[in-house]
Amino acid sequence: MTTVTRDFHFDGHDEKTKTRQLLEQEWLLTNGLGGYASGTVCGALTRRYHGLLIAAFPSPLGRMVMLNRLTESIRFPDGSTVRFGGDQREGGLDFEGIEHLTGFRLEDGLPVWRYEVMGSVIEKQLVMVHKQNTVHLIYRLLSGEQKVRLKLHPYLQFRPHDASVDQLADDPYMFTAVQNRYQISTGSHAPQLRLVINGGRGNFTLEEKQNTDIFYDLENARGYDALGTLWTAGYFAVDLGLDQEAALTASTETWETLAALPPEAALAMERERRRLILAAADPKARQGLAAELVLATDQFIITPAGRHKDSVRAHAMGDEVCTVIAGYHWFTDWGRDTMISLEGLTLATGRHMEAGWILRTFAHYVRNGLIPNLFPEGQNDGLYHTADASLWFFHAVNRYLSHTGDDATLQMIMPQLRQIIDKHLSGTSFGIKVDPSDGLLTQGAEGYQLTWMDAKVGDWVVTPRRGKAVELNALWYNALRLMQQWTEQNDSAYSRQLGSFAEQTCRSFNSRFWYPDGGYLYDLVDGELGDDNACRPNQLFAISLDHSVLERDKWSAVLETVRKRLLTPVGLRTLAPGHPDYKPTYHGDLRARDAAYHQGTVWPWLIGTFVDSWLKLYPDQVPTAHSFLDGLARQMNHQCIGSISEIFDAEKPYLPKGCIAQAWSVAEMLRCWLKTAP
Repeated sequence: MTTVTRDFHFDGHDEKTKTRQLLEQEWLLTNGLGGYASGTVCGALTRRYHGLLIAAFPSPLGRMVMLNRLTESIRFPDGSTVRFGGDQREGGLDFEGIEHLTGFRLEDGLPVWRYEVMGSVIEKQLVMVHKQNTVHLIYRLLSGEQKVRLKLHPYLQFRPHDASVDQLADDPYMFTAVQNRYQISTGSHAPQLRLVINGGRGNFTLEEKQNTDIFYDLENARGYDALGTLWTAGYFAVDLGLDQEAALTASTETWETLAALPPEAALAMERERRRLILAAADPKARQGLAAELVLATDQFIITPAGRHKDSVRAHAMGDEVCTVIAGYHWFTDWGRDTMISLEGLTLATGRHMEAGWILRTFAHYVRNGLIPNLFPEGQNDGLYHTADASLWFFHAVNRYLSHTGDDATLQMIMPQLRQIIDKHLSGTSFGIKVDPSDGLLTQGAEGYQLTWMDAKVGDWVVTPRRGKAVELNALWYNALRLMQQWTEQNDSAYSRQLGSFAEQTCRSFNSRFWYPDGGYLYDLVDGELGDDNACRPNQLFAISLDHSVLERDKWSAVLETVRKRLLTPVGLRTLAPGHPDYKPTYHGDLRARDAAYHQGTVWPWLIGTFVDSWLKLYPDQVPTAHSFLDGLARQMNHQCIGSISEIFDAEKPYLPKGCIAQAWSVAEMLRCWLKTAP
């Protein structure tokens, strides 16, 4: 199988353009535990989340920054020294050596930098070991001098990955060295960082110092503390011969674990793992853009660190605890995002076993008829304030069954599915219940954000949507029809009862949600302020789900309204322009950003419901449906190279914002790309 490559070259750009690209373009590497490495292409730290090793630990630690960055330089035989990489300091950019960076590429999703200096070509490649908190930085001298001396300063700041950059360690750093094995620790609960150099005449020189003026530009733009301090114990030096490799390893694993898989073996095994992922995918997804998306999906499927009790239970029945990181860098696993993403992440990629693990994992977490909304960072217990995640669970199960025919899993989780239906009928937490007078699902509790439009700042719920939301009732109808189908053979009386409930829901939905003056659907009925005629994308789910609740004669009007008012090249706006609450850009401090989060801001994942609705109405217009994805395909070059961002501004130039890599953005793009591929 050929290598999947996304290649960038910088040597032809003017200095201003190159600097902007190097600062704005980011990369991401993950380890299957929720840990990651990530940064700008130039190496400057612009986010609190940037680092070469962000390790994932069990509760109560969560994810921690263990190695922030390296400063790198090369000493040539004539004694001259050249530095690579760049910094942002309080006084401005320090880009000494950046002119030597001539290329950056992803090889099967693994980042590679290319430097050309004084007639020599040097490449650096990063690899994380799957299911380990380990990163290898591998250097190669490809041409030029017969041998150079590589000098590497590891800089660090042990802290939670979402902590402020000005947070200092509780205790001093302690450095120990035994037979070329180096460890850094503090007296706090942070684990030890282990460092080892592999290559010719590798050694370490003790030279403790601090950089106290590291400026994190994007933290400043987001209204957070932006000036941080990094510490180093000294530097490694190692010979790098022509056509040879040298590697620095950073890890929190044991020395025995590191010895079992040296850098060159780790790289070979990770490449093979990625080739197997591609080989398992849909044949149409094994090359080109689709193959890149398949590799990107792998970043989100994780075995969460810790959750020991859950692992014991899962292992006892031959399963694994498996879940989905909603987005990098700051999200953990979310129930809603997992269920929406499941088809694109696991079923389109042939990872049926993981799909089953994920569904059975979340079935175990059902409480009072709800699956968790999210698991907070570093915690083993979920939070359940969501009105739609449990209904998306039915959708995910149905897509899983359509791909696998795995009736055994359906029967295994049937008690949880039935609990969800019954608890929604009788009423569950957060005011989630069916109104018996019309069969519509209502929800709402003071101070809680329960739908996917869930922005909240302090006590301010930006889009509360308390009442009967359009997509919740589309999902509820879909769940009723699916459960009716699944119980028809084994419990026909219950199945017939669900059919009656579904018919009532459908009648009421079409009577209550149609907004005749606009020719589209209300976003909410029976809300705190009455019926809400804001034009939002949520109405599309009344068409796009497997069981459409909206009468077919209204599909065209709804779809045309959404196409004209909400569709952009990168997804759907969350609110139509012209509404008093519409925000064209997503920027500023937390309050300003959350005020725009679902008030115009574009979400790429919504392209999925648009494409599905389009193909239901116009099944012969597949090429047109495919063209709706062109803008997102171009975004693979921006923000996080090889992935798709969480959100975009609502107006041109549709700048990417939010998480640099979002599970449902990637998943829905891949699913729709394959669905509409020629």
